[in-house]
Amino acid sequence: MTLKVAVRTLCEFAARTGDLDFRYTPAPSSEEGIAGHQAIQSRRGFGYKSEYLLTGECLGLKLSGRADVYNPHRGRLEEIKTHRGDLSRIRDHQRALHRAQLRAYGALLCRQENRKTLELALIYYDTGRDKETPVVETASADELWQELEALCRQYKAWAEQEEHHREQRNVLLAGLRFPFPAFRPRQRQLAETVYKNSVKSGTLLLEAPTGLGKTLGTLFPALMAMPSAGKDRLFYLTCRNTARQLAMDAVARLRSAQVAPNWPMRTLELVSKDDACEHPDKACHGESCPLAKGFFDRLPDARAEAARTEGTLDQQTLAKIAAGHDICPYFLAQEMARWSDVVIGDVNRLFDQSALLHGLIRQNNWKTSVLVDEAHNLVDRGRGMYSVRLDQQRLLKVKKTAPKPLKGAIDRTARAWQSLIRDHQVSDDTPVFLATLPAQLLGALQALVSVITDFLADNPPDLALQELLFESVAFMKLADTFGDHSLCEFQRAGRGRASLTIQNLVPADFLRERFAAADSVLLFSATLSPGVYYRDLLGMPDDSRFISLASPFSADQLQVHFTPGLSTRQIHREASLKPIAELIARQFRERPGHYLAFFSSFKYAREVSETLAEQAPDVPQRSQQPGMSPEQRRQFLSGFQQPEGRVAFAVLGGVFSEGIDLPGDQLIGAFVATLGLPPFDAWHEILKARLEQRFGAGYDYTYRIPGLQKVAQAAGRVIRTPEDEGIIWLIDDRFLQPENNRLLPRWWFAKGPARA
Repeated sequence: MTLKVAVRTLCEFAARTGDLDFRYTPAPSSEEGIAGHQAIQSRRGFGYKSEYLLTGECLGLKLSGRADVYNPHRGRLEEIKTHRGDLSRIRDHQRALHRAQLRAYGALLCRQENRKTLELALIYYDTGRDKETPVVETASADELWQELEALCRQYKAWAEQEEHHREQRNVLLAGLRFPFPAFRPRQRQLAETVYKNSVKSGTLLLEAPTGLGKTLGTLFPALMAMPSAGKDRLFYLTCRNTARQLAMDAVARLRSAQVAPNWPMRTLELVSKDDACEHPDKACHGESCPLAKGFFDRLPDARAEAARTEGTLDQQTLAKIAAGHDICPYFLAQEMARWSDVVIGDVNRLFDQSALLHGLIRQNNWKTSVLVDEAHNLVDRGRGMYSVRLDQQRLLKVKKTAPKPLKGAIDRTARAWQSLIRDHQVSDDTPVFLATLPAQLLGALQALVSVITDFLADNPPDLALQELLFESVAFMKLADTFGDHSLCEFQRAGRGRASLTIQNLVPADFLRERFAAADSVLLFSATLSPGVYYRDLLGMPDDSRFISLASPFSADQLQVHFTPGLSTRQIHREASLKPIAELIARQFRERPGHYLAFFSSFKYAREVSETLAEQAPDVPQRSQQPGMSPEQRRQFLSGFQQPEGRVAFAVLGGVFSEGIDLPGDQLIGAFVATLGLPPFDAWHEILKARLEQRFGAGYDYTYRIPGLQKVAQAAGRVIRTPEDEGIIWLIDDRFLQPENNRLLPRWWFAKGPARA
């Protein structure tokens, strides 16, 4: 049996030693790295070959990789590593890994080309200075092959274990038992759709209404499809922590339903660094954190124990394993992402700028199945991942106590801010949208980053300086790719409080390659209509399909009421207070119980609440408050379990308008006032113009679809099970307009809409 492994994976497994070291070094963006490689490859001239494919077999392992540059006439092999700034900041363990990778390529090349000796060159290329620093050595084919055998010897036992694990996993998944005696109504159709999409390597937007049991209904068939589809990994990605826990619970339920005593499937829970870190007051390197000291020396034993662990590798389990080996649990989880069959984590793990899972897919050529839960949130989440804000106030705070070596660069950056402010005289809090990024400030930031990095390399950590550095680097990184997919907003909230923000408008330009890297993709949610909106804004393939499954619920369970003569437009807000309060009071008196009343803002909700209290003091009520803590949110939700019904006021699009389950008498009705449209401000008007220019659907993509989606999500809290019955009041005459009404769930109106 021949086992396949990429050279980079082999070296990362067997050639890393020493401390974990994540002290900041300015790194090129992925685009800069690619451009740097191409620049060097293009200037090598005649006789050089780029991206030279190398393959070979060593101790039963089939190795493969691509050498950056090879000149067969000179007998010279080059490996290019891009960086920014002082080369000395590349850590020893990184250099050792780079050298091991180059020498492994050299061993394969000598065997493949029948060479006796080879000149090996590590080319460190500073993308900022366009400067090459070569590290050159000459080695014989024999010594290179001996080193490669040593690496393969370390990896082979693990690889054979992993291959055996995969065989056992596939046997389990091919005969996976559903954990209930039968599917829910229409859940089988959901499962069959997911299975076919995975097997056919499709990209699918699946609108699956509430009540189908989406977590198990997607995870179960995707797992069953892995053996027949030849899938290496399955990533279940969520937009909320609560959904992540539901997925972990579903895996545990599947495990308990199997007949076999063992469970040969590794499931990893990826949590944020803040949640996993044992020493948040320490930096991530061996001189500061004891769990980083000698991390790579102790990692093999911890990795082996994690691989042998029965059950899920959840946060608690990994923390226990890590503690037993004195290593960092967060970075142990990062390592186990390489060796787990199922990874459950936040969507940023695949979609953000430095996503771990996307990097692993590309490095290992995995056939990966991707499931994204509550995918209607991915447009906003994607925009957030590719947006960044730069604050003048942070710079001025550092300027007061800046060390002498930094004063020049900080003063230049401060003057660049002042120049920007003079060029764009604005009143407080009034944003100005710039057609281009300010060149003077960008140049000052580039120099500032270099100077701060030099200073921090030789001086004790300084939190304020690090924060300024990270903010500046993040801004520069997105500035490098600035285009019509983004917007530059300048704002001044007062003296010394200016800000410059790169705001992403069209995440498609960044997410497209993420979708292309996956073998199959399933985005699912209760609200994904119209599918073309998500396909366009997320950059999904043109052949992506959209399917909307029928709801398991009946219109007989739900009374939908409209208010033809009532407007909640901004100019009619004050006049709407009394009619809405009267409507709420009348409904509550007719059928007392728990209700949610959703409004477009806390101010609007408070005004209606106060009017209701004056007009109908007999109607009990309570309200969501701004900035509620997790405990306050739990208390708010627990109120729905009280025997006495109340009207609970909440904000449309907030934490209580989606992702909560209040079945039975916990919630019997909802009032939704306004269409949830975003404000008609300058920012949204620019977004509308950009989306109109690109997709020909500016108003719908900016206002109508996002607004009506919030309405459907909020009103969807009412019917959660086939036994529920409830009432929805859609409060605004525009809900009856055909272009708005068609975006509401169709099953609501099987009997035809009711009116007030």
